[in-house]
Amino acid sequence: MNRKPLIDHRTYTIAPRKMAEFLEVFDRLAMPVLKRTLGEPIGFYTSHVGPLNQVVHLWAYDDLSDYERRSQARDSDPEFPAYLQASGHLIVAQENRLLRRAELPSCRTDSGAG
Repeated sequence: MNRKPLIDHRTYTIAPRKMAEFLEVFDRLAMPVLKRTLGEPIGFYTSHVGPLNQVVHLWAYDDLSDYERRSQARDSDPEFPAYLQASGHLIVAQENRLLRRAELPSCRTDSGAG
């Protein structure tokens, strides 16, 4: 289970019938840069019910400054523009959310035993 308190929730809407092409471009050009600068993703998903043609990926951060530092590293990576150029015609819309973990006693992962 991820224990980082800040989650970057990204949703990309992909042009109809272009999902396979987007996933190939993303995996080949974006993922190496993202893994190098952002770390391993929490998850990478495609929609099957509700709004279609969407890709959702989640990344975890320690805090807002960690998010800003790693985002800057991604954006300034010399290989990132190749992904942006190759994917521009495939992405119809993008949505980004920063989510903070809610601390609920019923969701604690430790047993409470000392």
